[in-house]
Amino acid sequence: MEAPVVVEEEPGPISPATIAEPGIVEIPEVMEEVPLSLFERMRAGLSKTQNALVGRIDALLRGSKKIDADLLESLEEILITADFGMQTTQELIQSLQQRVARDDISADALRHALQEEIRQRLKLEAAPLDLERAKPFVILVVGVNGVGKTTTIGKMARQFVSQGKKVVLGAGDTFRAAAAEQLAIWGERSGVDVIRHAEGADPAAVAFDAARAAVARKADILILDTAGRLHTKANLMEEMKKIHRVLAREIPDAPHETLLVLDATTGQNALTQARLFKEKVKVSGLALTKLDGTAKGGMVVAIGAELGLPVRYVGIGEGVEDLRPFDPDLFVDALFQRS
Repeated sequence: MEAPVVVEEEPGPISPATIAEPGIVEIPEVMEEVPLSLFERMRAGLSKTQNALVGRIDALLRGSKKIDADLLESLEEILITADFGMQTTQELIQSLQQRVARDDISADALRHALQEEIRQRLKLEAAPLDLERAKPFVILVVGVNGVGKTTTIGKMARQFVSQGKKVVLGAGDTFRAAAAEQLAIWGERSGVDVIRHAEGADPAAVAFDAARAAVARKADILILDTAGRLHTKANLMEEMKKIHRVLAREIPDAPHETLLVLDATTGQNALTQARLFKEKVKVSGLALTKLDGTAKGGMVVAIGAELGLPVRYVGIGEGVEDLRPFDPDLFVDALFQRS
């Protein structure tokens, strides 16, 4: 097998660019994979949310002899605390109220009813990426600084390669030299080519060259990183639109997926970011990172329900395999599993 390389493309016609000098960047080593089942891995990743949400729900129901307005009010408070958001929480409570009024149900039946309500809401918005509908399939990754965009890209690339896909990466975050270096390291680990320009170069030029390279190399997938954009910065959002136009000129209908990466530990702030990004950029899917680091996993339900955007991936740990394509059944079953 030939050694993986970082491809230094000639600059595209949008703007001249040179190759960035190697810098020093530290990124976490890929953790050795523990032979856990998918269910065990998901359950471990959701343990904080499970304790804060399901643990409190079970304690509430164990201490209640009847399901009344006070119990439902306490349940509402638990859901809000777990970052289900006001809208989603009220809809869930209203549905449970109707169930209680219609049927004389037990506390255990109420728990099951809540579990199934959450499952159905997640299933309405669940949609895996259809990587076969274009070649190369272009994924544009966006989000603010610090949410784990580059790491998410690296893990996605490694998983795609393990599935037999040919992948090209584009280092479109030209504002931070460390971002390009980090992506180059992930590319080396995964054996994929990385297209990069000099620090400060036009990101649209990187997009142009990456698209040309992906087509020339007959890649199955092109993943393009972008700078950590604040959703309040109009000029940066305009730059994103320029990248969209460049990609679409080179590859029909590209980007085929605009993936917004959000840090789950920021809770409702992540929902605010998603709402604003959706207004400015054609976001088509979400990746929620660091779910293992928060007790507020309810935001997974809130984002899908309130924005109508599918959750494509969830991050439940540091390992490559801890970035999981989102499976509503696996998520809900792991969350509500009794100890």
